Amino acid sequence: MTLAGYEITPVDAGRLRLDGGAMFGIVPRPLWSRHIAPDERNRIPLAMRCLLLRGHGRTILVDTGVGTKADDRFRELYALDDPPGGSLVAALDALGVAAGDVTDVVLTHLHFDHGGGATTRSADGALALTFPDAAHHVQRRHWAWAHASTREAASFLAENLAPLAASGRLVLADGEASPFPGVSFVLADGHTRGMQLPLIAGDEGTLFFAADLLPTAAHVPLLWGMAYDVEPLSTIREKERVLARAADEGWWVAFEHDAETALARIARTPKGFEAVDRRTDADWALGTAG
Repeated sequence: MTLAGYEITPVDAGRLRLDGGAMFGIVPRPLWSRHIAPDERNRIPLAMRCLLLRGHGRTILVDTGVGTKADDRFRELYALDDPPGGSLVAALDALGVAAGDVTDVVLTHLHFDHGGGATTRSADGALALTFPDAAHHVQRRHWAWAHASTREAASFLAENLAPLAASGRLVLADGEASPFPGVSFVLADGHTRGMQLPLIAGDEGTLFFAADLLPTAAHVPLLWGMAYDVEPLSTIREKERVLARAADEGWWVAFEHDAETALARIARTPKGFEAVDRRTDADWALGTAG
């Protein structure tokens, strides 16, 4: 997909499984399981789909997946499945992008399945940035929240945060403005404080990277939210605001965690908002999503 002067490509950072009940909150299992079937431990398969933007002299990576630091217990708990080649770096290399080519990493938020791949552990146990020459962009409010929140302590891991803090490559953003042409940030506080969601707009159209505001296409209905959200009522309001714009302005919405639907458009229906014109990663790669 070419948009706003960027070549935009989805990048597979692997798969994981999370509890279906937690992923769908108050929605009963007989309803959500029609959309995503759980395994014997009630976990559902989820993608970790990152976004690569190449243009305007920059190579920008949006989110980084879990990464490669997880021990066997963590891998078994979340049923981690590595991306092609075994790592995000290998997946990028297959697209002709070396780790040193990445100029910017945009982290929508710092939960381990979004920010874990930004750091790497060497054979001697030392932690370092996976993309050493990249500026790493995080909302200032979210950075503070990640260090203060007890509600989400299990998702904000010190091994992911400390190397960023010590790197000198952390850029703390304030608000919706972005340092990149054609890109702005939609801010959301319902899932976690200070989540930043890239909105890429050009003459060709608009693409919205929904991260955990809309983790899958099944989460498009307003009341289908996650038990993980720190403020579920805020999530509903944020979804309504974003989905109304997406429907009215014809946005493509990219889903980070949907294992089947990479992106879709949003339609208003008598039952509410609905994901329509769904596309897979293969569709996107073939350029049929533009």
